[in-house]
Amino acid sequence: MNPFLDVAYRIVAIALCFSCGRNVWCGLVERKITFFNTDLLDWWSPSRQVIHRETAPIRYWIVVCTQTVTSVLCFVAAIIGWWQPNS
Repeated sequence: MNPFLDVAYRIVAIALCFSCGRNVWCGLVERKITFFNTDLLDWWSPSRQVIHRETAPIRYWIVVCTQTVTSVLCFVAAIIGWWQPNS
């Protein structure tokens, strides 16, 4: 396997980990979190949804938990790397 791909994979995982972690931290402090539109037909649009904790608490906590899990998984991926057995 090309070592440059492994380094690039780890850099992308670390960047995504910090991005999601920062978004969760700011969301918890400000009591609102931004959520990119994941509609398949409108995924190129730069529209962002802001979810407030007081007006949509269930959706707020779903987004916070999803981004927290994404941040943790990217952190684990950055540590382990692109590991393939028998390589």
